[in-house]
Amino acid sequence: MEREVMDFDVVVVGAGPSGLSTAIKLKQLANEKGQELNVCLLEKGSEVGAHILSGAVFETRALDELFPNWQEMGAPLTTKVTEDHIYLLNSETISTKLPNFITPKTMHNEGNYIASMANMCRWLAEQAEQLGVEVFPGFAAAQVHYNEDGSVGGVITGDMGVSESGEEKDGYMPGMLLSAKYTVFAEGCRGHLGKQLIQQFDLDKDVSPQHYAIGFKEIWDIPAQQHQEGLVVHTAGWPLNDATGGSYLYHAENNQVFVGLIVDLNYENPHLSPFDEFQRLKHHPVIANTLNGGKRVTYGARAIAKGGFQSLPKMTMPGAIIVGCDAGTLNFSKIKGNHTAMKSGILAGETLFELLSETGAETIDPIQYSEAFKKSWLYDELYRSRNFGAAIHKFGNFLGGAYNTLDQNIFGGKLPFTIGDSTPDHASLKLAADCKKFDYPKPDGVLSFDKLSSVFLSNTNHEEDQPCHLVLKDKSIPISINLPKYDEPAQRYCPAGVYEIVESDDEGKRLQINAQNCVHCKTCDIKDPNQNINWLVPEGAGGPNYPNM
Repeated sequence: MEREVMDFDVVVVGAGPSGLSTAIKLKQLANEKGQELNVCLLEKGSEVGAHILSGAVFETRALDELFPNWQEMGAPLTTKVTEDHIYLLNSETISTKLPNFITPKTMHNEGNYIASMANMCRWLAEQAEQLGVEVFPGFAAAQVHYNEDGSVGGVITGDMGVSESGEEKDGYMPGMLLSAKYTVFAEGCRGHLGKQLIQQFDLDKDVSPQHYAIGFKEIWDIPAQQHQEGLVVHTAGWPLNDATGGSYLYHAENNQVFVGLIVDLNYENPHLSPFDEFQRLKHHPVIANTLNGGKRVTYGARAIAKGGFQSLPKMTMPGAIIVGCDAGTLNFSKIKGNHTAMKSGILAGETLFELLSETGAETIDPIQYSEAFKKSWLYDELYRSRNFGAAIHKFGNFLGGAYNTLDQNIFGGKLPFTIGDSTPDHASLKLAADCKKFDYPKPDGVLSFDKLSSVFLSNTNHEEDQPCHLVLKDKSIPISINLPKYDEPAQRYCPAGVYEIVESDDEGKRLQINAQNCVHCKTCDIKDPNQNINWLVPEGAGGPNYPNM
């Protein structure tokens, strides 16, 4: 196939915090030295920020390095955290407020900001463009391009105008080859190219399996008398009696709050529905007393890579680096991944600039990145929190939380042992027949809602006549294996109603995939017990269009 070819020094895949920081640092250094450096930033969303979903309480440490005068430059960080409240939800009505001294100090947020990371990324993209980065939103990197020697040589964007049956429609455009001396993969959690590269180059052979959670978020407008700008609330316990995780409630500016639930994907009961657990949560008085009388503005969901230090793959290979949540740099002890993603991107930018500055340098494995990473505060921060998630997984919220308080507050994360966590999340499900079923209450349309009305608020849209981007490796498995063994959990772990078991007289039972609803959370790619679902990119600009998430 004849493709248009564009040549760059560096191609960055994904305009999230890590990708933007990579591109910005590269151009900052090149401009300072008076060097020409062609940097391209690809974003599969319709615009930068369209696919960004994060809590978020933002720590500025990496931003301070990237733009020391970010306040004067107008970065969208205006709501400083004023108070931290942490609750143990004992039941659906009872709670215990925990004093700060018995919670891990990593959960304290003095000096941080309540922020929309979607808007933060939009602002970073403006800075990148002013520095000379070529930003291409609406273009999805569909394939890795390899050089003849097997090194990564760039990416190929997805074809546009292909029908569901695979035929070329009117206006068909083949994808472009974006050739690069180095390519940086910054796709976010469970990036589909990052996943392929980790397998291709065996980058995770010496580490624990990556672990994940699904995170929900809604933005609400609430009555002024219920709003306390700068207040950060976290909870553990109910409703997650059969899973670990916790909730958050952040009081942003303009009488808005961000509310969400994080559910670890190592849960065992296949009947559990993370979406319905989130809807239940909002009826607890700790949450409901803030939301009552308010209006839900938007909804979204996204997987979170939370394995941390023990699950970090080798992040370099010939011609490429994997950064940010694509590699799994989130610090779950802080419930924060934006500052760590940005720092990983800064390190990538610095490493590649040095390599590209060497006269006649050939494309190599940029292992200098690994060396810079080990010398950075990012490595130290992730190392100190290496046991945090594993302790919660092994011992539960209460005992695991007690261990983490001791480890972080007394020993600074330096207890001389490491807690292992070797079971992949997809392998944790028990048989449906051995597990209790949940009787989830019907949504009341006031605090709790159904999946389809929620997806509507995410502004999700895909071109309908295109190949399905949710590919079953074996189409028989959902009905022949997953349904009898696990009551096909895709019906419940998907937060967007993509997967349904339907029955007809002529076909019997089958799995229906409503790909149009997909919010790109990647949970199906992670949690399917047979690893039978492969999430691929749809046509560029498809998916959610988050305004302020």
